[in-house]
Amino acid sequence: MRAKISYAVTAAVLVFYFALVGSRGVMLIEAGTLLTVTLGVAVLVLPVIGLWFLWKNTQFVRRANQLAAELDAEGGLPVDELKRTPSGRIDRDSADEVFARRKAETEDAPDDWRSWFRLAVAYQDARDTPRARKAMQRAIALHDHTQVETA
Repeated sequence: MRAKISYAVTAAVLVFYFALVGSRGVMLIEAGTLLTVTLGVAVLVLPVIGLWFLWKNTQFVRRANQLAAELDAEGGLPVDELKRTPSGRIDRDSADEVFARRKAETEDAPDDWRSWFRLAVAYQDARDTPRARKAMQRAIALHDHTQVETA
């Protein structure tokens, strides 16, 4: 719940910032000179890109949470079996061990979105966020493909 609130607050602040930047872009365009119109258009592009990025990330998080809920209902969420340091950080060797098992599981069932979801969690635990995101995107795509086939 805390993460959802934090995400919502961050998204609201970003939308406010995009609106502020957008209004400055409009002000520059209204000034009417070639230079200010050019700068105004350039400034307006930034909020558009930012809003698109925020939208794509929100969709990604929403879909990943849907998969997590479905996997939880099936009893298939990965169990937190990681060892931790006294400070609470995940022990690297423990994360590597779990990752190796998750990778083997995914290699055995490459078309199963559940194994890709668990691999994404293992990547995240190993602090490899880019690969975690790609694995989760693969899980989402496989899940969507499975839903289309069964419909």
